[in-house]
Amino acid sequence: MKILVADDARVSRRLLEVTLAHEGYEVVLATDGGEAMRILEQKDSPRLAILDWIMPQVDGIEVCRAIRKQAREPYVYVILLSAKGEQSEIIEGLEAGADDYIIKPFDLSELKARLRAGRRILELEQQLLSARELLRLQATHDGLTGLLNRSAILDALQREVARAAREKEPVSIISLDLDHFKSVNDTYGHQAGDAVLVETAQRIKGSLRVYDSVGRCGGEEFLICCPGCDEPTATELARRVLENVSTEPMHCNYGTISVTASLGVATISDGFAEVDHLIRSVDQALYAAKINGRNGVVASSCLLHGILLER
Repeated sequence: MKILVADDARVSRRLLEVTLAHEGYEVVLATDGGEAMRILEQKDSPRLAILDWIMPQVDGIEVCRAIRKQAREPYVYVILLSAKGEQSEIIEGLEAGADDYIIKPFDLSELKARLRAGRRILELEQQLLSARELLRLQATHDGLTGLLNRSAILDALQREVARAAREKEPVSIISLDLDHFKSVNDTYGHQAGDAVLVETAQRIKGSLRVYDSVGRCGGEEFLICCPGCDEPTATELARRVLENVSTEPMHCNYGTISVTASLGVATISDGFAEVDHLIRSVDQALYAAKINGRNGVVASSCLLHGILLER
C-alpha cells in the first residue's frame, strides 16, 4: 500500500521512510503541505498519509481540511504528527479531519500499530465500495445478459436526447426483437433460450461502436442507443447487427440453433424530440419489420412533433 509522508524535517522524514519501507509500504515523500496536496490530487494517490502539523506553505491541518472538503473516494486515512500535545490541540487536529494523532517524539511500534488500524479501516471501506458497486450493477444491468436493463437504457437514451438537443446533433435508436423466440423455448427448453439470449447480446455488442449503448428491455427485445448517428448510418448499423445475429447459427449445449430478428430504426435529426415519441416511432418501425416478413430492418423518421414517416 502506498503511504504519503509529508514532513519538512529531513531526519524525521528519512526515519519514517526507512521504517515504513521495511514494513512493506511504498513510501511517497513530500517536504511541505503544498507538495502533499499535489500528490494527493494525482491519480492512484496514497490512501494513507502521515502529515506533520507544522510545514512550510501549507501546514498539515490545512491539508486535512482540504482532503475532507473534497469528500473524495476512496477515503484517505490521515495521521497527524506533531510536537503539540495539549488536549485542545489534539481535538483541533481531529476536528480538522485527521483520523489519528501521534505526538513527537513518536514510538515506532505505536506508529506501526496505528497504521495497521488505519489499514483495517481502509480495507473495510473497500469492501463497502465493492458491495455498493455490486448493488449498482444489479440495479442497472440485466442479470442474464449483463446488458443494461430497461430502466438504465432508457435513462441513457434520455441523456443522449438531451445532449443532442443542446448540441443540435442527431441521435438514433434501434429496437431488435428475435423472431419466433417462443419456438426456441418450446423446442429446446428455456435454458437453451437463455443461452440464445446471452449469445445474441454478445453479437449485438460486437456490432456496435464503443460509444453506443445497448440494453435488454425484457424477453427477447433489445434497445440500442446510437448518439451522433443519422438515419442512414443507423440503418446500416442495424443491418450489420442483423447480419451478426442471424447469419451464423448459435452453438450451445442444447444444440445448434438458428435465429432471425426484426429491427426498427428511429432518428432525431434536428436535435429536438420527446423520448416517448422516439420510442413510439421505433416501435412502429419494428412492427412494420414484423408484418413485412421479419428478418429485416425498417427505418422511419421522427419529426419535431413525433410524426412517423412511411418509407
